[in-house]
Amino acid sequence: MPRSRPTRTAVVVALLLAAATACGDAGGLQGAGPTETAVSPDKLWPELTPASSPAYVIGEVNRKAVKGVTVPGGDIRDVDPVAVVRKEIAESPGDYRGDDAPYRRTGSLMAQCGKGAGRGSCPVLQPYYRDLTGDGHPDLTVGFRLMPGKTTAVRVYTVEKRRLVQVMEWDDAVSAVELAGRSVIIRSPSEVAGYEYRLQWTWDADQKAMLLTHDEMLRAGPRKKTPHPSPSRAASPSRAASPSRAASPSRSASPLGGSPAASAP
Repeated sequence: MPRSRPTRTAVVVALLLAAATACGDAGGLQGAGPTETAVSPDKLWPELTPASSPAYVIGEVNRKAVKGVTVPGGDIRDVDPVAVVRKEIAESPGDYRGDDAPYRRTGSLMAQCGKGAGRGSCPVLQPYYRDLTGDGHPDLTVGFRLMPGKTTAVRVYTVEKRRLVQVMEWDDAVSAVELAGRSVIIRSPSEVAGYEYRLQWTWDADQKAMLLTHDEMLRAGPRKKTPHPSPSRAASPSRAASPSRAASPSRSASPLGGSPAASAP
């Protein structure tokens, strides 16, 4: 039979008294001081008409099928991450080919990917596999370096009806990447010494994509300076930007950090 509220209270009091007696004065209970009075939030400018549409079209939902890449057996592990990155590069030749291309070094180093991702000078990093969509099958997280510069591109792919579908993309100055539950967490350096940005994308079954659900600046310990601050906090929106900090194409980053919980091939 479950204990009633008075019985549970009496037992808790008895245990506290016994603990205090056993430990002497050293273990006595001490007051934490007065509790601050709760203050309700103040709603500012109630006369303003609530907005019904966003001011900027930033593209919070990044979802698209990868043309020319099929998954006949339905197992995403059969997909070559290098081939997927090559497809993306082919769709934006102006970014990767030519002396004036912002990521021309990445384009030239793709020739070094013959032994696979994460090997040698190949800019495509080691792929990670984890069920992020909750369908019981692994999804693919890919990272590749955007050079010159030190920006890192992060992409997430899933399989739908034996088609490869991209459900998340982000380019930024990356300090670390983690996979946790149904989420991808990216940490990036901040212009403010001792702080970092923490961005979290979480799978949304309605949108069938990873949505940016958390966008925070957190203390990361003392730091004298930030060698490569992320200009992705600029005001000009782009395709992979969050509503609060739009991304710019000239961002610098450190290499992608994988999560110990994610499984590598």
